[in-house]
Amino acid sequence: MRNDRPNVLVVDDEHEMALALKESLAQDGFSVDLAQNGQEALSRVQKGGLYHWVISDLRMPEMDGWSLLSSLRRISPETRVILMTAFGTVPQAVDAMRMGAVDFLMKPFSAEELKKRLVRPEEHRTLSAGRPNWEKISRPILTRDPALMGILKMLEGVSQTPATIMIEGESGTGKELMARFIHERSPRAHKPFVAVNCAALPETLLESELFGYEKGAFSGAVARKIGKFELAHTGTLLLDEVGEMNLALQAKLLRVIQEREVDRVGGTRPIPVDLRIVATTNRNMKEMVRNSQFREDLYYRLRVFPVTVPSLRKRPGDIALLASHFLERFRREHAKVGHLTQGAMDLLSRASFPGNVRELENVIVQASFLAGGGDIRPEHLSGVLEGESFPDGTTPASVGSGEDLLAGGVRLRPGQSVWEVERELIRMTLDSCGGNRTQAARLLGISVRTLRNKLHEYGMNGSESDEPRE
Repeated sequence: MRNDRPNVLVVDDEHEMALALKESLAQDGFSVDLAQNGQEALSRVQKGGLYHWVISDLRMPEMDGWSLLSSLRRISPETRVILMTAFGTVPQAVDAMRMGAVDFLMKPFSAEELKKRLVRPEEHRTLSAGRPNWEKISRPILTRDPALMGILKMLEGVSQTPATIMIEGESGTGKELMARFIHERSPRAHKPFVAVNCAALPETLLESELFGYEKGAFSGAVARKIGKFELAHTGTLLLDEVGEMNLALQAKLLRVIQEREVDRVGGTRPIPVDLRIVATTNRNMKEMVRNSQFREDLYYRLRVFPVTVPSLRKRPGDIALLASHFLERFRREHAKVGHLTQGAMDLLSRASFPGNVRELENVIVQASFLAGGGDIRPEHLSGVLEGESFPDGTTPASVGSGEDLLAGGVRLRPGQSVWEVERELIRMTLDSCGGNRTQAARLLGISVRTLRNKLHEYGMNGSESDEPRE
C-alpha cells in the first residue's frame, strides 16, 4: 500500500460490487485493497495492514460485518469503519453507531454518496497522528473523564449520520455544547446551527418562533417572519429543553419530523425543510410520557440516539481542569487575578455542584472578584459556595479564616447571609464594569433581565450612583 494516499479496505463477498467500489475510489485518489469476508479483512490488519477506512458489508460468510467491526475496535481503533447492507433498518444503523462505526449505508448507493463520507486525499491524516486531544476541542468540552471521553468519541461517529439525537442531563452539564459538537463534526458543519430554548419562551411565542408566520396571520403580524425550522434549513436545529413544549406544539413538531415540511402560521402551503434535529432535556422524559405530559410517538422520534451527559459530581476529576480554564479565561478577558491555592482547589473538589459546570464557572468568577486581584483562597469560596454539601458534613464557611475579606474595597465576612453577599457581589461587579449591565450580567453568569430584577430587589435603582448604565 502507498503511504501518500488514504488506504481503504473494501470487504464484500459480492466480487463485482467490491471491484466497482475499488475502481471508483481509486479514480478519486484512494489506495484500495479488497477482502471477501471479515476473516480475510481481519487477517490483513493483523499482519500489519494500516487502513484509514474499512468499508464492509454486513452479511458475509465466515465473519460478518458486526464481528469485524467489534474486532477492529480492539486491534485498530483509529481505523474508521463504514458498514453497508441491502437489508438495513434504522435500529441497525443506531446499533452500528453505538458499536463505533462512523456511518451506515443502505445498498444500492452511488459512488458520490460514499465518497462524500470519506475525507478527501489531501485532507487525510496518517494513522500515526493518533487520536484527537479531547481536552482541547473547538468549543471546548474540557474533560479527562473516561466516560465523557467515550461519549464524545461515540458522538463524533454519530454526527456523520442523519440520526436525530436526544441529549439528556442535568442543567449546567453542557448539553448545548454537546449539540454544537455534533453539528461541527457533521456533514452540515458549514451550514446554519439554530438553537431555540423551549423553556425560555411563552407558549404563545414559541409556535411563531419555531414555525414562523405570514403577514396578517394575527393581530400584530405586520410582516412575514421566518421560523427557526426554515432558518436551520440544510443545517442543525437545537430544541433546547424540549420537555417544556406543550402538547399542541408537540403534535406539530411530530409532523415536521415525519413529513420534513413546515407550515407557517397563516400560511397556505407547506415548506420543505432539510435539517438535523438535536433535542436536549433535563426532565425525566419517560415519566412525562407515562403521565401523558409528552407524546410517546414524538419521544421515540426524538430519541433515535439518546445520550446522557454525566453530572459534574460524577466526574470530580474534571473540576480542577475546568476551574483552571475558567480562571484563565477570566484573567485573559477581564481583570488581574492570582491563582487557585491548593486549599481552594481541595474545597472545590469536594463540593457537590448541583448547578454543574455552569455553577463552577460562576463560582470562579465570583471568587475572582472577592480575591481582589490576589490568589483565590478557601475563605474566598465560603460565601459563594454557601449551601453546598460535603460528604464529611463540613460546610464551606467552616474553612474560612474568620477574618474580614477585603475585595475591591468592600469588606465581606464569612457567615454573611446569601442576600448580603449577593448584593455586595453585584455592586462590586457593576463597579468593575463601569456600571455596564450587559457586561456585569455576563460576568455574573445571569441574564440582563435577572440582573435588573436583582437591582430592584436590593433597592439599588433608587439613587443615581446605584443606577448603572446600559
